[in-house]
Order: sequence, then structure tokens, then C-alpha cells
Amino acid sequence: MTDVREEHRSGIEYLQAVTALLQRNRAAHPTAGLFEAADLQWWWAQRPRRTDVAPQLLWVDDEGRPVAAVSATAFENEVQLDPLVLPDATPEWRVHVMERGLAHAEEWVDGALCLEVDQIDRALAAALTGWGFACEPDGGLVETWLAAADRPSISPLAAGYRLTSRADHPDGPHPTAGRNHQDIEARLQQTSLYRADLDLIVWAADGLPAAHGLFWYDPVSATGLVEPMRTEDAHQRRGLARHVLTSGIDRLVDAGAERIKICFDPSNPASSHLYLDVGFVPARRNDRFTRAAAGA
Repeated sequence: MTDVREEHRSGIEYLQAVTALLQRNRAAHPTAGLFEAADLQWWWAQRPRRTDVAPQLLWVDDEGRPVAAVSATAFENEVQLDPLVLPDATPEWRVHVMERGLAHAEEWVDGALCLEVDQIDRALAAALTGWGFACEPDGGLVETWLAAADRPSISPLAAGYRLTSRADHPDGPHPTAGRNHQDIEARLQQTSLYRADLDLIVWAADGLPAAHGLFWYDPVSATGLVEPMRTEDAHQRRGLARHVLTSGIDRLVDAGAERIKICFDPSNPASSHLYLDVGFVPARRNDRFTRAAAGA
């Protein structure tokens, strides 16, 4: 690609840039690419990461608009490197972006690397194999979509429970703080797409959270994303996840979402059954590629 230049940005400034890039991507195509802007915003909100302050690689055009990036996100014992390009990118440009991003990451990442790749992207898969990555036989997620016109009815809520949003119930720790970070609320507020009225919680009779779902609406692309969803172990098999999901879908459509996305691990039959039964349609299967840390 000509007339573009590489830049380095970090922190919130980088998050804003990749948000704009992914919104451009979604404006150009309704489902192309593996990620929504809300995906990266959720990763930012979950917890502080060592990659927050890292110099991230970005390409901009002569008007300063982001056209590509390689997003590095630290997850536990590995760093995920995600090449982000626009829908009209050629296979050669996708490979070039990843190659440059990998070379840049190798300057400061000393651990294992990973990423997900669309199964139809044979050019990138071949390049990764040449760079020492291996495709995990059971890795990768299934991406599914639901059109607004196909939204399901809201399922009934089991007796003894009540549904609120974080906007209705703003006091106390965020229901996901125990699994993420104690300051997750503050980090959510740093993102541009978080809405407390789309942050849904089911409360049990004892006043503790029993289930939770976070629904992201991107008004630029009219796209909704569901991430994350969780039902506490003591409250499983009571239809709480279905109620949260169908309630969240209803709110997303009312907000203006034309289509809604959710991904699932195919090894998790409970999630896959729920999402498909509600009406989400599989659109893409990804492979997970990993490369061990040097010397491992």
C-alpha cells in the first residue's frame, strides 16, 4: 500500500486510533475482519496490562486516518498480536502488516505469542508457519451474527431473581471485578463505547450477582457486541443466561444496532447451544496460532 506511514502510539491514544480503524473497517463491510472496536475496548477495561504502555504499531494515510495496525495485548503468559487491516487489503498487504508487527514486537516481547486467523486466510496462515508459529488443532473461536430483524423475544426470568443495569444499580463493586480487576469500572469509563445501561446484572434473592452480560453498541457502525457473559456456578441451569442475552439483544436493537455479534469456543457446548438457539448464525471459524517464547 502506498502513501501510508508507520507510527507508534500507546495507551488511550492508541486505543482511540484502533477504535477509529475498526469503525472504518465496519463502515466498509458489515462483517469483515475478526474484531469490533468494542473487543479492544473490553480488553483495555478488564485490567492493566504491560502492553498498555508499549509502543504499538500503526499505519496512517496522508490525512492521518488509521489504515492498519498490529495490536499487541498481554493475556496471562502470552501476548496476542492481531493484524488489523481494511476489507480491501490484499493478501500481500496483510502479510506485510503482520511481518512488520512481528518484527516490532520481537524488540520488546520476550514471551509466547499468539493470534487468531480466519480459516480462509491461507496467505497469512502460511506466513505464520514460516515464522515459527503452529496452528493449535483445537484452538480458535466461532464467530456468529444476529440481524436486528431476527431478535428473539425476551425469555422469562426465574422466580426470585431481578434484572437491573449498572446504570440502575451503580453502587458497590462492578460484578466482574473479582474475575478481572478491582478498578474495572474506572477503566470501562475510559472507553468511548461503554454504556452502563447496557451492562446487565441478574441479582439473586440474597442480593449477590447471579449472572452478568455486557452489551456494547457502536453508533458509528450500528453494530452490537456481546462480551462478556457469565452465570455464577450456584445459579446455572435456571435460564439466567438466556434472559440476560435476550434482554441485552433487545436493548441493543432499541439503541440502533442493525446486527449483533457474539463468539464462542466450540468446546463449550452450553454457550454454543444457547447462542445458536437464540438465533445467532455462524459466519466464520478461526484458527489459533501460537509461538513459544524464545528458548522455551
